[in-house]
Amino acid sequence: MLHIGCHLSSTKGYLSMAETALSIGADTFAFFTRNPRGGKAKEIESADVEAFLELIKEKRFAKIVAHAPYTLNPCSAEARVREFARMTFADDMKRMERIPGHYYNFHPGSHVGQGIEVGIRLTADMLNEIITPEQNTIVLLETMAGKGSEIGGRFEELRAIIDRVECDSKIGVCLDTCHVSDAGYDIIGDLDGVLDEFDNVIGLNRLKAIHLNDSQNDMGMRKDRHAKIGEGKLGIETIAKVINHPKLKHLPFILETPTDLDGHAAEISLLRSL
Repeated sequence: MLHIGCHLSSTKGYLSMAETALSIGADTFAFFTRNPRGGKAKEIESADVEAFLELIKEKRFAKIVAHAPYTLNPCSAEARVREFARMTFADDMKRMERIPGHYYNFHPGSHVGQGIEVGIRLTADMLNEIITPEQNTIVLLETMAGKGSEIGGRFEELRAIIDRVECDSKIGVCLDTCHVSDAGYDIIGDLDGVLDEFDNVIGLNRLKAIHLNDSQNDMGMRKDRHAKIGEGKLGIETIAKVINHPKLKHLPFILETPTDLDGHAAEISLLRSL
């Protein structure tokens, strides 16, 4: 069974997001814990959470994938930016425990000229400060396109972060199809080889979710420009191989394509037909 959803607005609460997901044929979804550019998070209402948890259990949803704000950069050269990342991350971990057992995805950060080793250390330091053995949330490092000074464009960089995290059982990975292609991994011509490399470097047991996106760019361009499903350089055949791959098909797939809710509904219908 294909578990698929898209990013939804969290302004009306968890129950509303789950109902919207169902209305477009989805059985999972992603949401930003607060404004994608940062800021204060919306208050969580207990009644909303209870109704949400009951509904997704009844409808057999896959894991939900929360997303940190884009401005969260734990390895910035500026102390105030790192502190914002720490405070936001810590707050989000507390909030995620209200819906225990789901995923929290974040971009590993940009070292902005400090060097990859420093960036890896700073990101791991934040995770060690906040993640606890008792928490029920799995934190996902996202594979990145490798633009600028981003960390995570290579599997080895994510592995290096994981190796530094003390509670590594709470760490997983979200693989973004647009990002890995832009980073230079040939998922068009050698998906099996890419997954074997991921397994050898990180371990497929840590792969918890897929951001399913086509790409506006040829492989290795490192630009991170998503395209609608089947309308980019990856193409519908590659997307079909991804969702049907025996090592991936059990995972939640999250669309981050440049379209509206009706567009996502059409993409979900298309993907289910494949």
